[in-house]
Amino acid sequence: MTTISEKVSEKLTRPVSKRVSQSVFDGSRLRVVLLVDVYEGAQHQFLKAYEQLCNQVAQVPGHVSDQLCQSIETPSQWLITSEWESAPPFLAWVNSEEHVEMVKPLHNCVRDTRSLRFHVVRETGGPAADAVRVLQAEPRMGDGVIRHALTFTVRPGSEAEVAKILADYASPQAEVDASTRLCRTSLFMHGNRVVRAIEVRGDLMAALRHVARQPEVRAVEEAINPYLEQDRDLDDQDSARVFFTRAALPAVHHVGPEAPADGDRHALYYPARPGCGMRLAELLAQQDEAAAEDQASPMLHSTVFQRDDVVVRLVEQRSGTPVDVTPAHALTALLDGDAVRMRLITDRRSPDA
Repeated sequence: MTTISEKVSEKLTRPVSKRVSQSVFDGSRLRVVLLVDVYEGAQHQFLKAYEQLCNQVAQVPGHVSDQLCQSIETPSQWLITSEWESAPPFLAWVNSEEHVEMVKPLHNCVRDTRSLRFHVVRETGGPAADAVRVLQAEPRMGDGVIRHALTFTVRPGSEAEVAKILADYASPQAEVDASTRLCRTSLFMHGNRVVRAIEVRGDLMAALRHVARQPEVRAVEEAINPYLEQDRDLDDQDSARVFFTRAALPAVHHVGPEAPADGDRHALYYPARPGCGMRLAELLAQQDEAAAEDQASPMLHSTVFQRDDVVVRLVEQRSGTPVDVTPAHALTALLDGDAVRMRLITDRRSPDA
């Protein structure tokens, strides 16, 4: 049986740095798997909502196809798979206000969901085997850490009070369960924008739910509620879901050494021009890959987070070396203002992280 990789010319395979553990910029197709647990008795409501949703998703640029499957053993369990031309158009859609509104009809019939995203690395058989695809030359090598961030804005004039609240809380319990552990949380501010970067080993969603249930974290969230520019009610499931969906700042690229290395942590904020956030993040990723291969570079590892036109780069530098906030010439046309270093509010690491 012939795999598609045997039919693709060498020009259509992209080399993967052995240092890079995560990236959405491979150019290969994306397969999204959504595991859905539907309330008993809500199957017909769910199917109707899905049919309305899939007609809308079919019009989204970059969408290729999708399938809805129901478990033959447990009827409340459903599986939605979709294929996209590449990861960037999917991320632009799933992190958009359009998506927030589009999925609202599902909220009343779905108990829980879990989203998994995969690049198509190889493919065997079927009509698609004759198509021209961009493929990774090699599999990526991860370090077992999942990186994610949240960002939100507070009311102008409240920055000092919010910074104090966010700096003074007690750390939550690091161990989530036998397979999941919180490793590190770094919190930064620039102006009225807050960025909280999280590192987890295991299940990210389990870790986020665990943190949300911790009394010390809940107290902090309640304390900053009056200062938020976007109102929320954490006791209202829909309100909390919409807030954290809008606050999500996904990691789109990470590069680092094969062995863990510690240094000085910095966060740089890059205000992108409207519609230029993803391209800006991609150029920063290329810049950081080159720096990672340069033994003289002070950069140890870097993670680029991006949502819409918010781009944040989290950089670990060799201790005592300055971080350069001057953007490369290729980035200046994509920026809507100067790149700036964010102020570190707190950086917490769990034992045995």
